[in-house]
Amino acid sequence: MKIIDRYIIRKFLGTFFYSIALLSVVIIVFDLSEKIDDFLEKEAPLRAIVFDYYLNFIPFFVNMFSYLFTFIAVIFFTSKLAGHTEIVAILSSGISFRRFLWPYFISATLIGILSLYMANFLIPNTNKVMWAFEKTYIKNPIRNEDMNIHMQIDPGVFIYVESFNTFTKIGQKFSLEQFNDEGRMIYKLNSDRFSWVEESGKWRINNYYYRHLLEDREVLGKGLEKDTLLNLYPSEFTIIKEDIKTMDYFELKAFIEKESLRGSPKVSEYKVEQYRRYAFPFSTLILTLIGVSLSSRKVRGGIGMHLGVGIALAFSYIMFMQVSQVFAAVGGVPPLLAVWIPNIIYGVLSIFMIRMAPK
Repeated sequence: MKIIDRYIIRKFLGTFFYSIALLSVVIIVFDLSEKIDDFLEKEAPLRAIVFDYYLNFIPFFVNMFSYLFTFIAVIFFTSKLAGHTEIVAILSSGISFRRFLWPYFISATLIGILSLYMANFLIPNTNKVMWAFEKTYIKNPIRNEDMNIHMQIDPGVFIYVESFNTFTKIGQKFSLEQFNDEGRMIYKLNSDRFSWVEESGKWRINNYYYRHLLEDREVLGKGLEKDTLLNLYPSEFTIIKEDIKTMDYFELKAFIEKESLRGSPKVSEYKVEQYRRYAFPFSTLILTLIGVSLSSRKVRGGIGMHLGVGIALAFSYIMFMQVSQVFAAVGGVPPLLAVWIPNIIYGVLSIFMIRMAPK
């Protein structure tokens, strides 16, 4: 590795970590001032505030803005290089522009790999501790507000619940339907109320009636109460977006497979979370190329001009990423395509801008 490579990598990574560390401190100060009343009211221990909340908040914040700060770091120090005519000197020495991009590519790849690891393994674990602290000292317990819940709990076995109370673990208007391999219904049960029995690990069904459809006849029955074992637990009614973010790569993959089997209508949302963990780190490379192409030219406006144009472009990229995820969740667009469309479009744009950059 040449001296110029080490120089650019040191400037790139140094500016990136310095800027994100500086903003982290500012964000923590503002967040503390906003939540100090909750901490005092709930008597949160100082050790828990520091180590359970803010220490685990930093990786979450760093990864959330890593691609944006990568872009800002590239714009900032590359504009300084261009302003001091250092890029002209580098290219005049016989180094091609493609070779000049090599240390940028190495630095962006290192940040992308770090972001990939954090998104899939580190942050899910830190989120578990951080959000356990929030539920205890900041937020009220999570309530399930879903109505008319449909779920497949086993192959050919479907349930319907009109509503479920996550605190009392009692559901209203419960039904269960079982189908054979030919798709014909062979059993149906309806109940006005069902509840979880902690001691036995079974569901208690009240005021129920059932139909058992045999080959040659139909068996009807009813009762006031009975306990039954189902492949279903109360925790499965309280899955929220925050819970998904506490699952690492393997846990999330297994969870999506399970929810797909059960026919959950939220599978697309879960897949968006899965795919964005790969797409967002890749955006680091794209924004790096765009940043270099914008700031490698010496202009009258200097860093200010580069930062203004660059940040406007970066925010349009971020907005596009958010909008495309909404399309995947509610618009019927395949999650993989929706998550990667911004990277594809801005990736093509970055190649075009690099070709137009001064050589």
